[in-house]
Amino acid sequence: MAVSIKSPAEIEKMRLAGRLTAEVLDYIGPYIRPGITTNEIDRLCHEYMTETQRTIPAPLNYAPPGYKPFPKSVCTSVNHVVCHGVPGDRKLRTGDVINVDVTVIADDYHGDSSRMYYVGEPPIQARRLCEVTYECMWLGIRAVRPGGTLGDIGHAIQTHAEHAGFSVVREFCGHGIGRRFHEEPQILHYGRPHSGMRLEPGMIFTIEPMINAGRPDVRQLADGWTVVTKDHSLSAQWEHTVLVTAAGYEVLTVSAGTPPAPDSTTASER
Repeated sequence: MAVSIKSPAEIEKMRLAGRLTAEVLDYIGPYIRPGITTNEIDRLCHEYMTETQRTIPAPLNYAPPGYKPFPKSVCTSVNHVVCHGVPGDRKLRTGDVINVDVTVIADDYHGDSSRMYYVGEPPIQARRLCEVTYECMWLGIRAVRPGGTLGDIGHAIQTHAEHAGFSVVREFCGHGIGRRFHEEPQILHYGRPHSGMRLEPGMIFTIEPMINAGRPDVRQLADGWTVVTKDHSLSAQWEHTVLVTAAGYEVLTVSAGTPPAPDSTTASER
């Protein structure tokens, strides 16, 4: 498994790409309200990226092996959609929860992040699922350190999700990132502590747990991209791009509006 160790110059470019990605998520938040369509969310993000930031939306026409080109600039995953939701004519309704997943290319480097948004006031279970998923992501991030392992990240996420009565999607994972959208290593959101590849300073990858309120099983829709829960239960996802540093970690996808990290005691004991 060839893992790219980023140089100081590359890390600076990844910081820029990460900040710009987060700023797209800042920008779109106020527009997410009842009545807006996911197509409109996509259009607003696309225009902000291409006209204001002068960045490239990486998902647009992205076609990994076995997939047809993704037709939009962001992914919008509503309620029981796990990931890769294709924007369309669906109007958001009060009580919905939605994940918006943004990847920008700036100066040839990728930034990748996603956030959950509430449409009005969500049901109690939906809010709790989104909160626990956020804590899962941060517990995974806090497991990042030189000499730690990929299994430490997955174990922290899995333990917290299952303790809360939720399940971890296993078909999709985080990934290395840099000049290419998807690089090695794969970052599983479940696993055993002290197992798997050891982490080294200069590694950059995403941590993006997908957590279901019901069973972990998923299926893909006929559009070839949208993934939903098999039991139609709610799903949530949060994502950051993370750098392994000599002292621990640095989250690269941060901006003025990035939600703060949860209190570590609260997250670990919830």
